[in-house]
Amino acid sequence: MPSMAKTSHDVPGRLVALFAVASGMTVANLYYAQPLLSSLSVVFHVSAATAGTLITFTQVGYVIGMVFLVPLGDRLEKRSLITALLTITTLALVAAGLATGFPMLLIASLISGATSVVAQILVPFAASLAPDHTRGRVVGRVMSGLLAGILLSRTLSSLVSDLAGWRVVFLGSAALMAALAVALRAALPRQAPTTAIPYHLVLRSTVRLMRTHPALVRRGLYQAAMFGAFSAFWTTVSFLLTGPGFHYSPIGVGIFALVGAAGAAIAPFAGHWADRGLVRPMTGVALAVAALAFTVAGFGRHSIILIALAAIFIDMAVQTTLILGQHTVYQLDPAARARLNSAFIATFFVGGALGAQFGSVVYHMEGWTGLTVLGAVLPLIGLLYWTTERRQHRSAKSAGTTAT
Repeated sequence: MPSMAKTSHDVPGRLVALFAVASGMTVANLYYAQPLLSSLSVVFHVSAATAGTLITFTQVGYVIGMVFLVPLGDRLEKRSLITALLTITTLALVAAGLATGFPMLLIASLISGATSVVAQILVPFAASLAPDHTRGRVVGRVMSGLLAGILLSRTLSSLVSDLAGWRVVFLGSAALMAALAVALRAALPRQAPTTAIPYHLVLRSTVRLMRTHPALVRRGLYQAAMFGAFSAFWTTVSFLLTGPGFHYSPIGVGIFALVGAAGAAIAPFAGHWADRGLVRPMTGVALAVAALAFTVAGFGRHSIILIALAAIFIDMAVQTTLILGQHTVYQLDPAARARLNSAFIATFFVGGALGAQFGSVVYHMEGWTGLTVLGAVLPLIGLLYWTTERRQHRSAKSAGTTAT
């Protein structure tokens, strides 16, 4: 059955804007709790380190969703799948807003994290609608909305919780998800499945894609290092800013998060670099910039200006490698974009979950200096791995020539 979506013409600007807004709104659910950790530890009488597990649970839920739900984007009609997932997200966020204990909040966050993978169904959806010559730019624009959602979510969460309480953060997001489900149902074109194989074979084929496409694994590992550093920074910076050095209120932490949103401006440029064939060199630049940004954050621990500059460059670097990675992955097999995206995002969100957990532990053991060392080491490992890319490519090319 052929897809009803046309791919020969540019995607309408208003539809790209809807994709961007929807991606940002859904992925924001993963980050609303970050500036609230200090408050939640008091409300539920748990330690700061235990409160930090809320971020880990949410990101683990996202990995589960990436592995088991996103591949359905190739197996089912996407618009109906998106509606169903947003309905579950709405119910989970209501449960989080009404939580009477920390375990209930953890479970609700795990579920909402799993179903918030709608963002990662929308991105390949947009990519499939775009013609080849503009795909990088369309993905870049959608990703700019997604990344702005990640960064602005902290500010919105801080402001709402200060004005109306932390519960309204989750209940308000539940209302937004319900409205979004209706809007997307009305606006998105129907798109037929790209495969008819049974669900268990869809999952198996996702694993097989990782074996048959080395570039998928490589890009996933680059991003795992970057997202681990990103998560370590944003999970712990609220503790630094509310501590004795700065004495920021939750609103102050939220306003600081606005600084990081400036990094979202890099997304369209990253898409343009991808379209121009600059994926490899710009990946190396981004990895190096992230390591340097953590170095600046470490030496500038008493300067909010230096920490803010570090936040901007960390976010710009992470967003650059993400868009370059997705551009590479989507070209591997057009009929399996949802499964490719599933494997790619799941790989690096494991890095994010580990970064959030280890970052919290390191911060409470070694302070901000230890955290910034961890944050710098992760992209440096990625950079070392990046140096092997051209060597492996040349070896493969040489082997192919010999075989010929």
